[in-house]
Parts: sequence; C-alpha cells; structure tokens
Amino acid sequence: MAVGSMVCVQLGLAIAVTLIEDIGVEGAAWLRLAWAGILFLVIVRPRRKAFTRNSFLMCVLLGVVTAAITLLFMAALARIPLGTASALEFLGPLGVAVARGRGQGRWIWPGLAAVGVLSLTQPWSAAVDPVGVGYALCAAACWAGYILLTQKVGDEVAGINGLAVSMPVAGLVATVTVGPAVIERMTPQILLIGIGLAILLPVVPFALELLALRRLTAAAFGTLMALEPAFAMLLGFLILNQAPGAAGVIGILFVVAAGVGAARSGARAAPVPLEVG
Repeated sequence: MAVGSMVCVQLGLAIAVTLIEDIGVEGAAWLRLAWAGILFLVIVRPRRKAFTRNSFLMCVLLGVVTAAITLLFMAALARIPLGTASALEFLGPLGVAVARGRGQGRWIWPGLAAVGVLSLTQPWSAAVDPVGVGYALCAAACWAGYILLTQKVGDEVAGINGLAVSMPVAGLVATVTVGPAVIERMTPQILLIGIGLAILLPVVPFALELLALRRLTAAAFGTLMALEPAFAMLLGFLILNQAPGAAGVIGILFVVAAGVGAARSGARAAPVPLEVG
C-alpha cells in the first residue's frame, strides 16, 4: 500500500507539473483538491455516527493541513525540480521519525539529511531558487503534521470515513483561498483531466496511506516513505526530462539513507485494528 501510494503521488505530481503552464500553480493544486473532495463524498458518503466530536474535528484539521501541503508543494514545483522538492519535503516525516527515535544515535540522521539537502540545493552556487526551497520546507512542516494527524484519524475513525471529511475540507480551503483566481482558467478538457489527476493524487494514495498506517509501525512506514525522493527523481527524469546532476543524485541518496535510519529507530506501538465499514 505504501509503495503504491508513492508511485501514484509522484506520477500525479509529474502530470500536474505539465498543467502549470496552462492553469498556473494554484490551478493545478485546486483542480486536484476540488475533485478529490467531490469523489470522496460521492464514493464514501460519510455518516455522522462514524465520528465522535473529537475525531470529526481532527478530520477537519487534517483537511486544512492537506490543502496547505498541496498548495505549498505545487508552488515549490513551479520553481525547483520534482526530485529536489520531494527530498526537501521529506524532511517533515524525517523529523517525526527522529523525534520518536530512541538513543543518541538518532541525531546522526538529521546531520546526514542536512548533507543531502546541501548537496541538492547547493546554496553556494545559487543553483536552486530559494523561494522554491522555502515553499518545499513549509510543505515539509505540514507533512509532519499530516502524518501525526493521519495516524490519529486512522486509529479513531473506521475505514476511510476520515478522508471523506478531510478531503472535502481541503477542497473548500483551496476554493476559498485560490478558487476565485483559477476557476476562470478552467476548460472542459482540463476539468476532465482533473478527475484522473485527483484519482492519482490524492484519492488513491491518501486512502492507501491511511490504511497502511493502520498496519505498519511508524518505523516501517517511514522506512518505505524514505524511498519517495528516489521515485520523484526517477519520474521527474522520465516524464519531465529533469535530469539530476551528480550532486543531486548524491543528495537524494543521503536524504533517503537518513530517512531509513531515522525510521528504524522511531517505532510506534501498533494500534488495535479497526473494522472497515
């Protein structure tokens, strides 16, 4: 589930990048979130009895964070390569893994990740847009919050009912913040593309992540997610012709290694499985 989620995410992002020229960064983000919210409502049709007051509020907060991740990361993709943006964004879950780790050795991994980030961004040569880097780092902070909230929602809400609330909320947040500026750019063809894009990202991967986080410890999930920057680099090369230099490849490998190491020391006690319904 986790690997399938990563492939869908990076494929969806690569396709979304190709739409930026036509509908802008905000349009690409809004298109995904708006359709995803509609699809989850239609498919799942959440019922009030599936939630407590606290779990419903967590789902709403998860939706706000989801919208922030999407808008910030798409803004980063407009300025920096997909592989670089994904590696920087991965610092969010890396930070969660380090914070939950045990022993003094866990502090090795942030240092390793820092070396990777420096190799990717090369601030001494101004090779990467600093604004794009800033957007990616803000997305990383939101992703850390997303992981923690998703675990809580997955533990307290059966099935994928949580996403049937969080995704419509994310769509509403995106519509309120950027909708007025982007809706006029939409054409029937782009709206149809948006359905497929929403299925690739975020409908399928977010559902897979929520279910995977019920079945895996944080360490196992984090170890698998550490591969995401590598998938991003590969698909960025295949679809967007973003060929990384030697320093970029080395940087991504350092970030992946840091993620694996940190996740190995950040295990989470497995929650009691919930019935899907």
